[in-house]
Amino acid sequence: MTAIALGMPTGPKGRPETNTDAAMPTSGPMIDTFGRAVRDLRVSVTDRCNLRCTYCMPAEGLDWLDRSEVLTAAEIVRLVGISVRELGVRAVRFTGGEPLLRKDLTEIISAVAALDPRPEIALTTNALGLARSAEALAEAGLDRVNVSLDTVNAAHFAAITRRDRLPDVLAGLSAARAAGLRPVKVNAVLDPDSGLSDATELLRFCLAEGYELRIIEQMPLDAEHHWSRTKMITADQILETLRAEFDLRPDPAPRGAAPAQRWLVDGYRTPEGEPARVGIIASVTRPFCGDCDRTRLTADGQLRNCLFAASETDIRTLLRSTSHSDQDIALRWRQATWSKLPGHGVNEPGFLQPSRPMSAIGG
Repeated sequence: MTAIALGMPTGPKGRPETNTDAAMPTSGPMIDTFGRAVRDLRVSVTDRCNLRCTYCMPAEGLDWLDRSEVLTAAEIVRLVGISVRELGVRAVRFTGGEPLLRKDLTEIISAVAALDPRPEIALTTNALGLARSAEALAEAGLDRVNVSLDTVNAAHFAAITRRDRLPDVLAGLSAARAAGLRPVKVNAVLDPDSGLSDATELLRFCLAEGYELRIIEQMPLDAEHHWSRTKMITADQILETLRAEFDLRPDPAPRGAAPAQRWLVDGYRTPEGEPARVGIIASVTRPFCGDCDRTRLTADGQLRNCLFAASETDIRTLLRSTSHSDQDIALRWRQATWSKLPGHGVNEPGFLQPSRPMSAIGG
């Protein structure tokens, strides 16, 4: 595909023209027209997953990307390097699908850890393969991990994920803690039917084990488009349920660009002696778009300036063309960020759910 096919004007030798909005900075961190600086990169390394969560994909799975479409390890490392050296990215999170299905993930992390400046490196995983890989990932340079776990009730887990694998997730969490991947965070999306009772059990479990729980409102990102606002468990419902059993106080620490509103759990401490916390991410009912500092790269090399973006920017074609430099790619990335909308629009009358589900976008 050429630059013309991408809708990009071309200059000499087919290169994308460098002329753009005169107000857009061409150095320093990426910013959008609303002044938000992007410093957090989410990189999906695969669209494949070994669970079939009901809020994400159908039981039979999805049509996976052809392997030729997926970025190679070298391509991922090059793009992360451009984001760090040229664009001001300071934190990189590897996601999927399920990133541990990527056999060269340890090598990718090791190469990213060798970048200068070195970014913070995190991983979001379902933890099915974490027990056998946590130590190697930590040695490669992984700093911390978020584990997706919606319930500690075995029957509920099997119903939500369509797999009876709860013991493997729990073993993965323990391995992450032992490998020093701290803080270990647990990300939960609550089932509309059993979720409120699961929330209380999850918090009790995380407090006992020294993990930090973050409960996320279910978002309209499922492959089958079955999401319903009327069935979704809201942040207010979650907080009310947790407060019935725990004394929660607002965390006085500045939230910054973090998606979670955090609460101190009175009477509990982390293994490091810090106050225990629980976070609630109200992506739908209380959007935090005004503080968003994220940019996303899909497994097939598409840039997304918002999780709910209606369009993508093809960076893979530039990457695989011998006529385009790192600076060309950086400029295209800046342009994609510059055009970011003020918010995700989920609560607007004309909102349309993205055509890609969460597993194909990356968290």
